[in-house]
Amino acid sequence: MTTCWFEGPLAAFDTETTGVDVETDRIVSAAVVVQDAPGIRPRVSRWLVNPGVPVPAEATAVHGLTEEHLQHNGRWPAPVMYEIAQALAEQAHAGRPLVVMNAPFDLTMLDRELRRHRASALGRWFESAPLSVLDPRVLDKHLDRYRKGRRTLTDLCAHYGVALEGAHDAAADAVAALEVTRAVGRRFASRLERLAPGELHTLQAVWHAAQARGLQAWFARSGVDEAVDPAWPLRPDFPAAA
Repeated sequence: MTTCWFEGPLAAFDTETTGVDVETDRIVSAAVVVQDAPGIRPRVSRWLVNPGVPVPAEATAVHGLTEEHLQHNGRWPAPVMYEIAQALAEQAHAGRPLVVMNAPFDLTMLDRELRRHRASALGRWFESAPLSVLDPRVLDKHLDRYRKGRRTLTDLCAHYGVALEGAHDAAADAVAALEVTRAVGRRFASRLERLAPGELHTLQAVWHAAQARGLQAWFARSGVDEAVDPAWPLRPDFPAAA
């Protein structure tokens, strides 16, 4: 019998950044983790980046990385972004699904950094082998849509009984997102086990767009003037001014 994707090899990707604007903020650390099977210690690749721009105190308060620390210990962005994109392309070539919590944020951040420092879009790395993304936020929200409460990584870890040690460290968050995704797969196995990761990738784009429309409608009813981007797993537009 073929192993279900949630019991097989998975990789995960996470970043820490200078802020939450994918067009103007920068990556300060990143991690790619690979786990060949449940329960096996994952292989971890880490990057520390000197972003070349100020690191706001609000960002340091989240991830603990100060501007001084990054200036002394971080590498220049251009080679790092190349290495990260190469690492993600390797997962695609190996046929490993890539777990990315709130994928439009991290993948769009990486895309903008590649465009900024290497004049290259993220998509070109997956021309020969497409990436299959698994976003636990989208999966959980679709499969358990009526559950009340927030759905941050911390919330999902608590809900699915996953240990999160060292939150807001890129590697720790990537490992936790991977474990949450396995837990979602097991809990909703009857609805997910027959779907290949590539099929799920396509479905999540539809599910996320519907979720975005629902949130936009809620904002409109609440008088909140905020746009919700329906694109998943990557926001396509890149303003020339960024």
